[in-house]
Amino acid sequence: MSAADFTTFAGLFPGETVTHSYVQDIQLPAAAGGTFALITLDNDLDHTKPTTLGPNTLVELGTVLEGLRERAARGEIVGVGITGKPYYLVAGADLSAVKSLEEREQGRLMAQLGHDAYSTLANLGVPSFAFINGAALGGGLEVALQSTYRTVSSGAGALALPEAFIGLVPGWGGVYILPRLIGPENAVRVMIENPLSNNRTLSGPQAFDLGIADALFEPADFLEQSLAWAAKVISGEVVPERAKAVDPLSPEVAARWSAAIKAGRAFVEAKTSNAAPAPAKVLDVMEASRTLSQAESAALECETLADLMQTDEFRSTVYAFLDLVQKRAKRPAGAPDRKLARPVTKIGVVGAGLMAGQLALLFARQLMVPVVLTDIDQERVDKGVAYVHAEVDKLLARKRISQDAANRTRALVTGSVSKQAFVDADFVIEAVFEELAVKKQVFAELEAIVAEDCILATNTSSLSVTAMAEDLRHPERLVGFHFFNPVAVMPLLEIVRAPRTDDPVLATAFELAKALKKTGVLVKDAPAFVVNRILLRLMGEVTAAFDEGTPAEVADNALRPMGLPMTPFTLLAMVGLPVAQHVQESLHDAFGDRFPVSTNLQKLIDNGVRTLWVEGQDGTRSIPDSTMSLLSLGSSPSTADQVLRRTQDALAEEIGLMLSEGVVAGPEDIDLCMILGAGWPMFLGGITPYLDRVGASERVNGKRFLPPGTASRPGAV
Repeated sequence: MSAADFTTFAGLFPGETVTHSYVQDIQLPAAAGGTFALITLDNDLDHTKPTTLGPNTLVELGTVLEGLRERAARGEIVGVGITGKPYYLVAGADLSAVKSLEEREQGRLMAQLGHDAYSTLANLGVPSFAFINGAALGGGLEVALQSTYRTVSSGAGALALPEAFIGLVPGWGGVYILPRLIGPENAVRVMIENPLSNNRTLSGPQAFDLGIADALFEPADFLEQSLAWAAKVISGEVVPERAKAVDPLSPEVAARWSAAIKAGRAFVEAKTSNAAPAPAKVLDVMEASRTLSQAESAALECETLADLMQTDEFRSTVYAFLDLVQKRAKRPAGAPDRKLARPVTKIGVVGAGLMAGQLALLFARQLMVPVVLTDIDQERVDKGVAYVHAEVDKLLARKRISQDAANRTRALVTGSVSKQAFVDADFVIEAVFEELAVKKQVFAELEAIVAEDCILATNTSSLSVTAMAEDLRHPERLVGFHFFNPVAVMPLLEIVRAPRTDDPVLATAFELAKALKKTGVLVKDAPAFVVNRILLRLMGEVTAAFDEGTPAEVADNALRPMGLPMTPFTLLAMVGLPVAQHVQESLHDAFGDRFPVSTNLQKLIDNGVRTLWVEGQDGTRSIPDSTMSLLSLGSSPSTADQVLRRTQDALAEEIGLMLSEGVVAGPEDIDLCMILGAGWPMFLGGITPYLDRVGASERVNGKRFLPPGTASRPGAV
């Protein structure tokens, strides 16, 4: 394609926030031979607005690089460097622009535009250097990979090729260059294992250790050190060693390459059940590119990207990641004005069990305020405080916190057998047994002790917050504050507003969520709220199919095309059969036969059985005869397809009812809750885009949850 074609294409994006390529000439020491051109990538916005690579950005970068290539040919410069504004090299492609591409040909143009600019960087006629001063994601890291040499700041975070997670491939040269630079095994780790493990990224030191960067410098004088190092490389004083670089055509590396691809495919299967196309495509391109030239690989990358940009999975991922996690999560629907929030200087936790201990640790670490645990006797209190201290010791041993931070956190968490310890608390949360009468008694005792403006919170997963508040003198101060297990990991907080919960209480809850680095979603006080209601409907359908006579292997694996993080029976065992049955009974009482209570499940609970499956030493799963003898199964088995369709329709029905009840503001909040509270795959877009895509929404409700184009290709029906 010509430069004019690319310019015309870029003109389709007049609203792009352009990352400019600012060039500065720097005089290197005499030994290096002259002038060095330094490009700084900057969108002229503060650090809260990351630099990205859209079409206009790439056209400008390519034009600047072409000018530098001409200067190099004239002998005016001896090297070119590229770095970013504070905290960023580049945060990757502009997903808003990519999402708007309606035609496959437009996607191919976008891919070719990136290759055109990056190819110029790789062929300047003088050495090129990337100075990775901060986040370098996707196309941002590929800018660095296309450079001849790389330095990285020890303070840099978020270095990654996350395309398998987003629904694409590292198609601007990353999939070709990375395995040659750091070996195929490490490349699969960076391009497959990390993205599919909650989008894990590398720190600067980790990138250096892997061989992605040639030199590591401290952040205080990173640019100065990088320029001095570049001068030494140009002069020949320093010759970077690349111990992990490989020749892909050698027999030994070819065997390693194949083994790495095989391991990657097994990992993808385990993580996604191959329900999303992108991870497999990454491996396909990497496998093919071993014997291709870089130009041939670039052509394959462009065609692969063009295909993937048109998939529903990519569109759903961008909807989930950009529209929900990056945008809606930061502006919660229905949250009151944050100015109404009250300060929280001391927190009380009623209970000293595992959940209470997790809450106390989170509050102390993130809020840095005193936290007091209470329980019915000193032994329980001591055990709860000891748990927090032990977890702090683990964090210290793993170098996750400093010694000072560890000492401070331990000192903040104390225990008492008397709720009088809460007399000066601003916020008290209960984490006791999931029984309404018990929780009501706790709040009655608290109200007699705490100040009138102290906020009371419940961590209930399914009980009525309204019922808990009905006997309080100040019901307006009670709010649901539902965490997900494990508390330190799961980012969702269901913030439950009962009919009389007032705005200052709710605003404080949202500000606390933000301070705890959690995403608060406002939900109505309805049985099981959002996540547990949907998960229990799902597990109820699969369990019912099993009870009717469907073989366990068929029932448990029927949802594999959805690519969920675990099978229903695995989730059931993880939640705990008694807990799941208790919530199911609550939902059955509220909603009737949509949530059937399994007599077989109760038999397992009564006999102390904790899981249906038992895994053998060879990894195979089976149901012990002793377990089967407890069960009474029907004679109406279903096929896997029937179980899948049945579950899809049940979920569409339940979500439709939740929206009509006003449990949340819209389907986007349902999706956000499932992604952040249940680990629902991004490539599904949460749950509602998936139900739209498979037709369940229209089969059950007569309409889609989301308009066409929201989480699907624009113009698609």
